[in-house]
This record gives sequence, structure tokens and C-alpha cells, in this order.
Amino acid sequence: MKKERARSTSVLVAYASRYGSTQEVAEVVGAVLSEQGLEVDILPMREVRTLERYSAVVLGTALYMFRLHKDARRFLARHHEALAERPVAIFAMGPINNVEKEWRGVREQLAKELAQFPWFTPVASEIFGGVFDPAKLRFPYNLIPALRRLPASDIRDWTAIRDWANNLAAKLEPALSSPSKVA
Repeated sequence: MKKERARSTSVLVAYASRYGSTQEVAEVVGAVLSEQGLEVDILPMREVRTLERYSAVVLGTALYMFRLHKDARRFLARHHEALAERPVAIFAMGPINNVEKEWRGVREQLAKELAQFPWFTPVASEIFGGVFDPAKLRFPYNLIPALRRLPASDIRDWTAIRDWANNLAAKLEPALSSPSKVA
């Protein structure tokens, strides 16, 4: 027997971050959604046990060496059924240089990575410029001389990030305001 209940306006912004850049973007996305009257939780993906209380989910991840962060891959696999039942948006941190070829490559790589989860159809996806600091490299990347010689960069466009989050609220709105069926 199923009973009707009103959906909450609760949104989870879950992130997978190795160096903190994706977390910072997730916090801004969450703040913008909160400013629009939504109840928002911002958590590392590895700490999320259930999506039961959330009407919508925003995922933030980075691409490392052409792959989604391992926490993002695990999250998508672990929460497959729950994610398929609610609107999900995703952003990925990618290029560290403002070079169109890099942006194109990151877009292609994100599409390739997400193709491993054919059930996953986000209502919105976006690539944002990333951060690179050779002084913060950890094993095994700190062993690669070419990476250690690269200059530090931060090409995050905070205006574009806020704009995307503002537009995202409208894409999530139908799920946030409609009743849901619960077993």
C-alpha cells in the first residue's frame, strides 16, 4: 500500500574532492540554492548513507587523470536506485587552463565516464574550470616531474558557477513542489 506525502524542498549537494576545490564550488552552489528558499545539505559523497530525505541531488566531482573521482564512481553505483527516482544535476571540475581543446577534452571525458552509468540522466550538467597547485600534489602525482613543473592555476569562474546554480533551482523545482509516493 502506498501513501501520498508532500515532498520536502530538501536538496543534497554531495561532492567528491581531493584537494578542496570541488568542495568550495559545492558550498557556493549550496548557498545559492539556499538563497532561493531550498533546504540544502552539503556533504562529502563518502559520508552519504541514504538519499531518502532528499527530493533532488546535485553532485560535484573532479576528473583526475581522465576519470571521475573514485568517491563519485562509488556514489553513483551505491545510490543507483535512489538517484534514478529524483532529479540529479552534476558539475565537474576539469580544465586547469583556459584552452578550448582542454575544455572539449574534459567535456568528452565526463560524457565517457557517465556513459558507464547508462541509467543516469542528469537534468543539468556543467564543467567548471579547476584549480592546480603543484605544491599540493599527493602520491602518485607528486612523483611525476612534468606535473611538478606546471604553474599553479585557478580558473574557476565564480560568476558562471553562481549563474548555473541559480538556473539549477528552476530545473529541480518540479520535483521539489510535487507530491511523491512512498511505500
